[in-house]
Amino acid sequence: MSLASEFKEFAMRGNVVDMAVGIVIGGAFGKIVSSFVADVLMPPIGMLLGGVDFASLAVTLKDAVGAAPAVTWNYGKFIQSIVDFVIIAFAIFMLIKAMNTVKKKEEAKPPEVQKAPPQEVLLTEIRDLLKR
Repeated sequence: MSLASEFKEFAMRGNVVDMAVGIVIGGAFGKIVSSFVADVLMPPIGMLLGGVDFASLAVTLKDAVGAAPAVTWNYGKFIQSIVDFVIIAFAIFMLIKAMNTVKKKEEAKPPEVQKAPPQEVLLTEIRDLLKR
């Protein structure tokens, strides 16, 4: 089997394609959560803390000299990233918890009881047994 055909077989497997779709959707979800944190959640929190803009919180380690830019420690962006992570982790936790709840409900269903055959079928079976 050639390398190209082996790779094609690997790439076209269902679980690999599903994983790729999950990664793409996860990336888009991450962008949505980042926007939610940066544009919706953090401004009111910053306002409550005295008008602090978390994205601009930084400590200047070395001032700009000539053409060399300033060296800054951007801890505000780090705080925002932590909030992003907590929200994404909580959303994934809730999704998995919901999936597990549905799975437990499906497992907890009692097995279907076979319906008794109609009376005619039973009488036919009795008749056939008596004929033997």
